[in-house]
Amino acid sequence: MDPLLLGALVAVFTILVLFSGISVGAGLLVVAAGFLIVFDGMRSLSLLPEIFFGKLDNFALLSIPMFIIMGAAISSTRAGADLYEALERWLTRVPGGLVISNLGACALFAAMSGSSPATCAAIGKMGIPEMRKRGYPDGVAAGSIAAGGTLGILIPPSVTMIVYGIATETSIGRLFLAGVLPGLMLVMLFMAWSLYSTWRSGDTNLLSGASYTWRQRIEILPRVVPFILIILGVLYALYGGVATPSETAAVGALLCLLVAVVIYRLWNPRDLWVVLRDSTRESVMILFIIAAAGVFSYMLSSLFITQSIANWIGTLEANRWVLMGAINLFLLVAGFFLPPVAVILMAAPILLPIITTAGFDPIWFAVVLTINMEIGLISPPVGLNLYVINGIAPDIRLQTILKGSLPFVACMVLGIVLLCLFPGLATWLPDAVMGPEL
Repeated sequence: MDPLLLGALVAVFTILVLFSGISVGAGLLVVAAGFLIVFDGMRSLSLLPEIFFGKLDNFALLSIPMFIIMGAAISSTRAGADLYEALERWLTRVPGGLVISNLGACALFAAMSGSSPATCAAIGKMGIPEMRKRGYPDGVAAGSIAAGGTLGILIPPSVTMIVYGIATETSIGRLFLAGVLPGLMLVMLFMAWSLYSTWRSGDTNLLSGASYTWRQRIEILPRVVPFILIILGVLYALYGGVATPSETAAVGALLCLLVAVVIYRLWNPRDLWVVLRDSTRESVMILFIIAAAGVFSYMLSSLFITQSIANWIGTLEANRWVLMGAINLFLLVAGFFLPPVAVILMAAPILLPIITTAGFDPIWFAVVLTINMEIGLISPPVGLNLYVINGIAPDIRLQTILKGSLPFVACMVLGIVLLCLFPGLATWLPDAVMGPEL
């Protein structure tokens, strides 16, 4: 069978299997094993265990459970509420300061936890009721938190970036740095739209914040500063050449657990067990998908599907930006139905040779891919963040939350356009800190 036709067949069967409700990792294994048996014989199965476990034989993978523990320790405390309250007290006199506080808290909490749903839940529980009480439109209140939560997979340290780095053998340090400026750009775009939408509502009297004394502003800082210092310390250790990403993640996880115990009194063994149990579950899920995706990639390569697609793309006369537009559309649709980790691990082996052949930077592309995955988090039918917000504020209709999130989707699309026009937004900081890639 022609490899391109076979590739289309693999794509159709993969979609059908994943839509059946089976877990992503198991689905990839079923598809890979099935096609290898049909087209390469039973003997091909003897290699699968070695490929499966060999994909996990990577020291960099240790950073994934460590960063997940780091985020789980923060998410299990009142850190999100304290972060939100601190920003509210300091920005209360700024027009529309409450929505800025929400988005700023989402950005900082996302940097600490690396989890979009956790960010939505932690900041939304405090932010949405307060914004509605002050007169902010329900769409702005819910949409801003849903969109702000997506920053968890872009602003470092990001598990999604780690997965992309492992899947494409790209520097994780560079990927982390590449997400900083685009992440701040998205925060600015989100804030700009929120302030405009708030101003357009006309309820300026209801938008004024409460009055806080300087003592009240300062007394909240000891609860927030330690976590921010940990993030800065992790980034310094990573980029200062002090430690590897895995070592840095381990120290960060330990420090976050200590802060949670000392400041938030999380010393009940049962609470600590919940943190470690949930972290283990999420880590195993991600590692299982990584291993299964390694088998899936082997199948694509063994049947010459990846190479044939790359060669076919190379023969096309289409403009490279038309090609990039088609890739973005594919990622956008995939992000509507699948979690970011699954999309990256499935698509990276196919897309990486295509984008490099077309002259695109893999570091820059990682940021573009991640923003597409962010859009999927606030878009139906799977849109995880939409359902998290609906769980926090069940009296806000899901349609209202979706309508409120659509302008933020437009902001993300604008962010992708700006990255295409100015790729230095993603590549300048990694080159400035770590030097140009050879």
